[in-house]
Amino acid sequence: MKVAAVIPARMGSSRFPGKPLAPILGRPMLEHVFHRTAMSKVLSETVIATCDQEIFDAAQAFGARAIMTSDQHQRASDRVAEAAEKLDAEIVVLVQGDEPMTMPEMIDQAVEPMLADPSIACVNLAKRLSAESDYNDPNTIKMVMDLKGDALYFSRNPIPSPYQLGFAGLRVYKQVCIIPFTRTALFDYRDLEPTPLEVAESVDMLRFLEHGRKVRLIETQFDTQAVDTPQDLARVEAMMASDSLARSYLD
Repeated sequence: MKVAAVIPARMGSSRFPGKPLAPILGRPMLEHVFHRTAMSKVLSETVIATCDQEIFDAAQAFGARAIMTSDQHQRASDRVAEAAEKLDAEIVVLVQGDEPMTMPEMIDQAVEPMLADPSIACVNLAKRLSAESDYNDPNTIKMVMDLKGDALYFSRNPIPSPYQLGFAGLRVYKQVCIIPFTRTALFDYRDLEPTPLEVAESVDMLRFLEHGRKVRLIETQFDTQAVDTPQDLARVEAMMASDSLARSYLD
């Protein structure tokens, strides 16, 4: 079964314009995401999907295949679906372009349940939060799951509620934006109408949930830091300065 990764990226982020090409250790952030993703053992191909010529040119300069897409997409999953039309893959993994600390093992971990069980159409990695500041940060998407490990809801607000137990008494998980879809499920997502909660929360996966689809959550022990702001960029650069995986493709 062929598995391909698609990294969606655009210059027009409202919180940090131009962030895909912001430098980390002297290389564009997107280059870090590409190299680290491409190291996954399960992938047959890794491509970048963008609507911006600057990103297309930068991707080609560091050796990545890039696919131009429409500039009308509101959701990363829709951009990935357009790019996937040009790929020969039964499973397509969305890897967000603002996750420069992605580990290749995380791709393998996310895809493994789908290879073992063909009934699973979509997976999200989940990382337990230890910092209450992340719990309260609207840039961190929190999620809750049912007893079988399927997603119940995603929110930028603190969920579940700390009303009874306080943060210390809760098991709180954040969404790690490594999201494999079966090809059929990805095109199903594209064809579904956007939904009220998806728009209200600005979270792709709520379109699936509101239309009655299932999203399997898999806990990961790998911790990452997404780049949503210039402050995040500085924090990530400091964290990656001693990162041995980065050294393997920077040297």
